[in-house]
Amino acid sequence: MAVFAAAACPDREPGLHPWTPGHRETHRVTIGPGQRVLLTSSATVHSIEIVDGGKLVIADTNQPIVLRTKHILIGNKGELHIGSPVCPYKGNLTVILYGRSDDTDTAHSYFGRKYIGVGTGGTLEIHGEKKLAWTFLNRTLHPGETNETNYYFERGWGNRGIIVHVIDPTTGDVLHFDRFDTYRSKDESRRLAQYVEAVDDGMIMAVVVNDEGSNNLEDLAKKAMTKLGSQHFHRLGFRYGSSTVRIAEPQYLLRAAIEGSLRQSCHNMAPTGHGLGFEWVAEWTDWFNRDDERGTGDWEKLADIHKAFPDRTCNSPLDIEVGTRDGVPSNLTGEIFYKIDRSYGFVCLNKDQTDGMCQDYRVRFLCGKLVRPQATITIDTHSNSSILELADDGSSWRAGDTVVVSSTDFSMHQAEEFPVLPCPACAPNQVKVQGKAAHLHMGEVVDGVDMRAEVGLLSRNIQIRGEMEPQCYGSEACKFFSFDTFGGHLKVERGFRAVHVEGVELQHMGQQSMGHYPVHFHMNGDVDQRGGYDPPTYVRDLSIHHTFSRCVTVHGTNGLLVKDVVGYDALGHCFFTEDGPEERNTFDHCLGLMVKAGTLLPSDRDSRMCRDITNGAYPGYVANPRQDCSATSTFWIANPNNNLINCAAAGSEETGFWFIFHHVATGPSEGMYSPGRTEHTPMGLFQNNRAHSNFRAGLMLDNGVKTTEANAKDKRPFLSLVGARYGPHQDSDPFKPRVPALIHHFIAYKNQDHGAWLRGGDVWLDDSRFSLRGVHSVCSGGTFPDDDGSRQEVRNSLFVGESENRGTSEPDSQNWGPGGPDLTGRALPRGVDFPIRGMQIYDGPINVQNCTFRKYVALEGRHTSALGFRLNNSWQSCPNNNVSDITFDNVPITSRVFFGEPGPWFNKMQLDGDKTTIFHDIDGSVSEYPGAFLVKEDNWLLRHPDCIDVPDWRAAICSGHYAQVYIQTRDPANLSMRMFKDEYPDHPLVLEGALGKKNHYQQYQPVVMLGKGYTVHWSGAAPAEVTVWLINFGRDDWINVGFCYPRGTTFTIISDIHNRLTKQTRKTGVFLRTLQRNKVEHSHQNRGYYYWEEDTGLLFLKVKAHNDKEDFAFCSLKGCERVKIKAVIPKGSGPSDCVTQAYPKYAEMPVVDVPLPQKLPGVPQNKVTEHFLEVKLESFNTRFFHIKEDFAYAEVNGKKMYQPEEGVQLTVIDGQRGNVLDKKSFRNSLLLGIPAQIESYVSGLTDESIVMITSKGRLVTKGPWTKILQQLGAEKNVKLKDKLAFVGFKGNYKPDWVKLVTDEDKAKIHQVMPIPVVKKMKL
Repeated sequence: MAVFAAAACPDREPGLHPWTPGHRETHRVTIGPGQRVLLTSSATVHSIEIVDGGKLVIADTNQPIVLRTKHILIGNKGELHIGSPVCPYKGNLTVILYGRSDDTDTAHSYFGRKYIGVGTGGTLEIHGEKKLAWTFLNRTLHPGETNETNYYFERGWGNRGIIVHVIDPTTGDVLHFDRFDTYRSKDESRRLAQYVEAVDDGMIMAVVVNDEGSNNLEDLAKKAMTKLGSQHFHRLGFRYGSSTVRIAEPQYLLRAAIEGSLRQSCHNMAPTGHGLGFEWVAEWTDWFNRDDERGTGDWEKLADIHKAFPDRTCNSPLDIEVGTRDGVPSNLTGEIFYKIDRSYGFVCLNKDQTDGMCQDYRVRFLCGKLVRPQATITIDTHSNSSILELADDGSSWRAGDTVVVSSTDFSMHQAEEFPVLPCPACAPNQVKVQGKAAHLHMGEVVDGVDMRAEVGLLSRNIQIRGEMEPQCYGSEACKFFSFDTFGGHLKVERGFRAVHVEGVELQHMGQQSMGHYPVHFHMNGDVDQRGGYDPPTYVRDLSIHHTFSRCVTVHGTNGLLVKDVVGYDALGHCFFTEDGPEERNTFDHCLGLMVKAGTLLPSDRDSRMCRDITNGAYPGYVANPRQDCSATSTFWIANPNNNLINCAAAGSEETGFWFIFHHVATGPSEGMYSPGRTEHTPMGLFQNNRAHSNFRAGLMLDNGVKTTEANAKDKRPFLSLVGARYGPHQDSDPFKPRVPALIHHFIAYKNQDHGAWLRGGDVWLDDSRFSLRGVHSVCSGGTFPDDDGSRQEVRNSLFVGESENRGTSEPDSQNWGPGGPDLTGRALPRGVDFPIRGMQIYDGPINVQNCTFRKYVALEGRHTSALGFRLNNSWQSCPNNNVSDITFDNVPITSRVFFGEPGPWFNKMQLDGDKTTIFHDIDGSVSEYPGAFLVKEDNWLLRHPDCIDVPDWRAAICSGHYAQVYIQTRDPANLSMRMFKDEYPDHPLVLEGALGKKNHYQQYQPVVMLGKGYTVHWSGAAPAEVTVWLINFGRDDWINVGFCYPRGTTFTIISDIHNRLTKQTRKTGVFLRTLQRNKVEHSHQNRGYYYWEEDTGLLFLKVKAHNDKEDFAFCSLKGCERVKIKAVIPKGSGPSDCVTQAYPKYAEMPVVDVPLPQKLPGVPQNKVTEHFLEVKLESFNTRFFHIKEDFAYAEVNGKKMYQPEEGVQLTVIDGQRGNVLDKKSFRNSLLLGIPAQIESYVSGLTDESIVMITSKGRLVTKGPWTKILQQLGAEKNVKLKDKLAFVGFKGNYKPDWVKLVTDEDKAKIHQVMPIPVVKKMKL
């Protein structure tokens, strides 16, 4: 490709002919061979075509030039030049594209109407002034804030005396100032009096004393100052600081803030022996912890500390502060102190403590010091303007420019435009704008997350804009828009010679018709060095706003640089890659905000457009907007091999960044790559991007588009959203090694649905920050990962629940309510009771490592948790989901995890995925039990006798080897399935199936404990076909399963291996019938056995894996191992429910195969540090032949306390510290009649005590004593039985962990409780 070389400044190139065509709409201009013209003045023409060596240059003059035309066509060897890279255009140029969609002129077959078109061989060079494209707000802008600092004056040592400023009350300008050294000379005092008298009436005088001004201050000057209104000046003494201000008229909106000395008031000056004036200020030292609690106690003596740190302490502190090493103030620990004295220090003696040991304390001291004098005067004016503090130098933004400040709340509509005003006093990083903010715009890092608003420039000295009609006309778009949507557009055709566009404003560009966008590179192939373009093609420093179809479209084009582009108030996807083959394009430091729905593609449309446009598009089709459409995005990336760096998606109707997949290339790109290639293409750079104020998500990596036209089999329109799975591999080849997609340093906050939704294979999120959204979801590859063996990772990242970015309250908002640790009002993502979750685990496998969760606080009425699960989930939960190195900051231990419960948002918790949730706590950083699994509390398929309930989480801490079985059924596919674990036949898991009841097959996805026996039962006649997939089974892992079938059923059972990548299936063995049940245990891969027991209706199989697998793979290295059962079932058979025949016949004693891990050490018992207290209560009978014995005990942190006699035993625990305070037994005889002793005992207990009750012998099940249980939190009218285990609480509220179990033979509670016990705040 030839390279065009222009003169440094194209309008100074020799041989150009001045051109002044005037104003005539019928004038069709052709600039052809040998014509090289220089436009020097404004003009109106019909059109301009530059072809065959013609060249048009726009003169850079002091006078604005306005060129109005219907189109500019740059054809073969034609050139248009406006400035150059080394000589940017400095004047003011406006190109207006006019015309209507219904003009009678014949539209161009390729470019259409109202365009700047670069055809094959054409050159377009536009280079406007270099300006800052966008930056961040560096100081928060509050609603209604008008404060702007126009003047700041500061003087210190060497500027002794009285300093006077005279201020114009109409402008706030300082007219003049002077200093009078009335310490040195009486002449200065007389000069001060004359100065005051000479000031014009109505002026403002600001007076401040620095250091000393009274020594030679005479009465004449004092009287002059008193006339100004000063009430204290006449009392000015030696080394007194003073300040005063006289405001002539109160109606002026002016405030002068005068500070007479450093840090505090002007009256804190202290004379010293050296004759210098200093101010006395106090500051706290660092914390010191020289000693610990070992030995006789904790000794933190001032003398020892001062000796060790002489430069960091003082001899005579003003105060002392003491707290534990963990930050608990000393007065809250409840310990006895020997001494707390500012002059001596701190001493805690072990012998004085009830438990014989002090905590480890630290101290700090308040020390005073002298500082030199200082006087400052700050003048702040109040007007209808604001000062924006920027993160970068904004001096290139000039008066008359327009900027937009993004929303930093949930609604993108809180973005605000401001005209720039002159501001001579502004610093380089300050910009004065007209108007006051209506909404809060953050300008700071909040709780560790950078939530600074983006500030973008909308004006440029070169403007290209469409001329618009006053309202919408003659278009289908008028159903949805009241305004004209037929704007101008800039389009580049394949084979162009050179295109470089920078420093341009594009307004009212784009059309609600395909192919007409503000900036459009169409089917250009490679446009960088790979395509022969040197320098490579770029568009940069563009301000694209108020557009009618996208911002920048990259279609069938590779290697384009899009840099420093601002896209604002656009219809449809803003930065748009179209068909799927677009690769190696770079979006660098681009900003998009206020991206609204458009009509062009299903993914552009909102719900109303989706229904109106696509309903009936194919006979019988009814649109489902949330599935088929509703995907408007700021960055729409159709091929992952593109680079997004330093970009911001600051508000769209749906999503910030959306990676979407075209299974095959579509449109004119059809056939450009093999089917499925983009789903396996490694991701380009995605780093340092941010997304906020989007509705659906900040980042979506999911879905594809439908690449076939609507048909009878699939009625959805072409390019509707469909499912897709991403699994990146080397060379886009799924048979080659995986290449993880790395998302680095991503920031997402205040996105209404998801901070990030990541679905696919190896997608790894690192060093990212999330805040202020209900959930951030990683969901792996779904039920059957297409890229088996891959995993998702979230590492080294921060999640913040409810930060100090509270947002702005909108009138009648339903999404404003209390929240955060302080229960302050704030904007919320949905209703006030919406369950906020930090990391939402869905599908799997997912690894969360070295992440911090901050400010997740559950309220009574709102379930908030750091870790949670997808709401209303039908799908699987992978037991390989795991977490490690998790840190919680300002997250109560009760808010770490929540597994859900029936109620608002969770509904009935009856979907299969709601019941099977599980994850592995590798190091115990969540549960305090390293290596444990957290499971749903009522999923008994996963439990064993030593599992510990966590009532606040609706979870249980368990251990074991876990896997999954996918049970696929056909004929019928609409049954409910009940699965029983032989060890717990009273607690079945009921599954409805993940698929709809009208589907041709059904799939049930329980998690199971390996090495156990199960039975399966149906709500109707058993399915004729059952396929059991072994998921997450390692080599030699197994379970025994009994399937219920009607009498007379016959079976054909085989095993096979299905390779989901190659779609090939290989038969591996057959199952033969045996009449001996124990022979089932001796099955082999090639030959297995099944036992059909018609009496019970159970078909017994041992399903066992025979092949190795990768750590995170669902299936073996050879494929998915399956057992397929085909049954011939007698007609008219009833429901296949064999429970009463199966149990108790096949019930087994629960056994712990994998011991529960020990609780982490490091939480000192009896210390006020938040932790879990493990308790176990059991009341039970044992029998040895005819001998029956009763036992009862309470266990606290591994220490058992047996109940010595019949009756009940109360064990009392301090609810703040977790130590056992007392235990007391009451015989049955004392519970009969009027139980005064137990009532008196309970009444005397301290509030916030935990009370555990066990029973031994035959319990007194009725009578007044049972009211004690109600006082401690039990439900009313509980029917007691012989055995009782109860954990209660004495206080004015009822914690979630209060629990009562009663039974005839055995009552057991094994659970943890949070210490200290804290009342959950009400919503």
